[in-house]
Amino acid sequence: MTTAQRTETLTGQMIIAGDHVTGTGTAVHAINPATDQRLQPAYAHGTADDVARATAAAADAFGVYRSTSSADRAAFLTAIADNLDADVDALVDRATAETGLPVARITGEVGRTSGQLRLFAGVLREGSWNGARIDPARPERTPLPRADIRQRRIPLGPVAVFGASNFPLAFSVAGGDTASALAAGCPVVVKAHDAHPGTSELVGRAITDAVASTGMPAGTFSLLYGSGRELGIALVTDPNIKAVGFTGSRSGGTALVRAAAARPEPIPVYAEMSSINPVYPLEGALRAKAADLGKAFVGSLTMGSGQFCTNPGLVIAVDGPDLDTFIAAAADAVAASNPTPMLTPNIAQSYAHGVDEFDGAATVVARGADTSEPNACRAALFSTDADTFLGSETLQQEIFGSSSLVVKCRDREQVREVTAKLEGQLTATVHADDTDHADAGALLELLELKAGRILFNGWPTGVEVGHAMVHGGPYPATSDSRTTSVGSLAIERFLRPVAYQDVPPTLLPSAIADGNPEHIWRRVDGELTRD
Repeated sequence: MTTAQRTETLTGQMIIAGDHVTGTGTAVHAINPATDQRLQPAYAHGTADDVARATAAAADAFGVYRSTSSADRAAFLTAIADNLDADVDALVDRATAETGLPVARITGEVGRTSGQLRLFAGVLREGSWNGARIDPARPERTPLPRADIRQRRIPLGPVAVFGASNFPLAFSVAGGDTASALAAGCPVVVKAHDAHPGTSELVGRAITDAVASTGMPAGTFSLLYGSGRELGIALVTDPNIKAVGFTGSRSGGTALVRAAAARPEPIPVYAEMSSINPVYPLEGALRAKAADLGKAFVGSLTMGSGQFCTNPGLVIAVDGPDLDTFIAAAADAVAASNPTPMLTPNIAQSYAHGVDEFDGAATVVARGADTSEPNACRAALFSTDADTFLGSETLQQEIFGSSSLVVKCRDREQVREVTAKLEGQLTATVHADDTDHADAGALLELLELKAGRILFNGWPTGVEVGHAMVHGGPYPATSDSRTTSVGSLAIERFLRPVAYQDVPPTLLPSAIADGNPEHIWRRVDGELTRD
């Protein structure tokens, strides 16, 4: 299918193993949050029968797909990326209409989405994802000889992926969960998010065309629409699904974790859920540039209406005149900020409710400009003292949007006391100058136990897609703190190790075969080598 054919007309249909299927369930429309306009076409939800068809196709495809070479899967991922880049204009047009996000943001997100697909293509070509290890036989060893033992990683099986509301591309149909699962050799069944169904259909077509053009089995990819409580639970509990990738609310993620754990065969759920991402402006940094930090903090806070999982929702610092200067500068920046549309009417309502709850529990420092525009996010800044914060469950909750709370502490020890009581986080940010390094070092040891990514002298919004990135953290940031959903390490979520003992050389998989036919790095008798 050509680019024009992919993007000419939206059909409102699901895609099951290459077939376009009209749902028979509840019909939903995307809403342009900036205008409250209902967008066409309607997308009818699928049923349990559609789930069963998609997962059966994925299971049928698994044997063939997992046996494809790294080079062939790399070519497949690259073909998806090429299709997305070719469709950028249509993707930007539809995604901006469905989300209210600006053109520049969506254009960048298309590039990020195709870029992470190419990242995993490179991971496949490089080969270390196999985890190849060889302990050669030692028949002469006493008192007992050692067998020939080799190890590699293999894919888990079909993976269910849930599209995120806040990233219509990079964390959705062809996002990081899909890219890493496909790279691992796992077919994928995606449940699209109702907030951006048209964008999801366009991306689903791009993947389906890549499946066909590279000769992958049709069941390698399917795209479904439906509610989380019904279709989503059916997907997670289907016996053909072997792992789950999810980005969304804590309630949604924990429901999937419970459902997956209650199966006769429990499966892993890699859920990214809730994080308030504390920021620590230390005393020396505040003394040197409190006003500048306050202004820059609000720039991060209001970016994208605060609808980032890494939004800085908490500031923890020692009280004093320099912190007052920081708060005053932040208050001025918040007051000057213009409301911007949130992703959906429901998200806007939830944000307003959360701000109202904080209004009764903390001091209102500043609000953004008022507006009559629909679904707008009016930024909010609050403050409280540490004792009040520690005694309030409300103030420790995430508000999804441009809202943050400054917690004033008596001293450095109380900063660490507050930190020790925090839940798990995706990020923690420290602003420090040279005079703060002793304090920062003590804080760093504690933050390692609380967050998946620790930043110094920057802001948490924006996640680099690379090899060293960790986008994860202790619960409730994620359901499994040992993994990341961004970066090349994400492929390991959908792999498991298998040991091969005394397997005849002619039967060994190529990654661990004699002579290293794939010319990849392997650990042979404990030493990394390509020999």
